[in-house]
Amino acid sequence: MSGQDRAQPSNGWLKTYYYLRFAVSAVWVVAALTVAKTVSPLAAVMLVAYPVWDALANYLDARRSGGLGRNKSQLLNFAVSIVTAVAVAVALGHSMNAVLSVYGVWAVVSGALQLLTALRRWKTNGAQWAMILSGAQSALAGLFFVKMAGGPEVIGIANVAPYAAFGAFYFLVSAVWLTVGDVLRKSPQAAR
Repeated sequence: MSGQDRAQPSNGWLKTYYYLRFAVSAVWVVAALTVAKTVSPLAAVMLVAYPVWDALANYLDARRSGGLGRNKSQLLNFAVSIVTAVAVAVALGHSMNAVLSVYGVWAVVSGALQLLTALRRWKTNGAQWAMILSGAQSALAGLFFVKMAGGPEVIGIANVAPYAAFGAFYFLVSAVWLTVGDVLRKSPQAAR
């Protein structure tokens, strides 16, 4: 069995994982920009649910990719996202500016951890350039959120939606890239 063959089950999971992350984020963005924009209780639930989903997704991926012990960056991302969900729930009692600050700090930390995960995976799975870009962009967006939260602008869930939309885009690109790579690798084998 070659190294390429051994990577296939992992790539199969990664494709599924990336498509799932894209789908959940896309639905979240659509809801944030439509219904939740004007329904404050729904917006509050969604703002807490987004880091909870990120925690769950990191946990599931780490478990499927060798366990939490082998995937320290995802273990940390899981923990940071749980803490963030609690912090968002508390911040909702203060102001949306406080919520955006929490999201900003989370975006910086989780972006750096995502970047580390992608760099680690590059050797075994390839096609991680979009996840590296996503992690770096997340960290930059987080700094922007913190700055925006300190300003006079009225903040709402719609301010977080572009962040989630870019995340969805990068997950889709990664999933498609892995899918195309798998198809191209199988094409010469099918021709034999």
